[in-house]
Amino acid sequence: MSAPDAVTLGSVDAWLAGVEILLVGCGPKFLPPPQDLRAALKARGVALEWMDTGAACRTFNVLLAEERRAIAGLISVP
Repeated sequence: MSAPDAVTLGSVDAWLAGVEILLVGCGPKFLPPPQDLRAALKARGVALEWMDTGAACRTFNVLLAEERRAIAGLISVP
């Protein structure tokens, strides 16, 4: 992913098998997630956690330590 608006259900669908949390780092500063994405993921039983990329990296490490079924999509920070 290269921009927050590139994150769609179609772009993450292949990652979702067995996942309970999709963590998205949306870049250097917080931008709101697409509401249709949140609703589509909720319908599949997947929670969307959307935050700036630095916070997402830290949160992902905590989720891994807790052995949660989480994946992260991180937009790089220049």
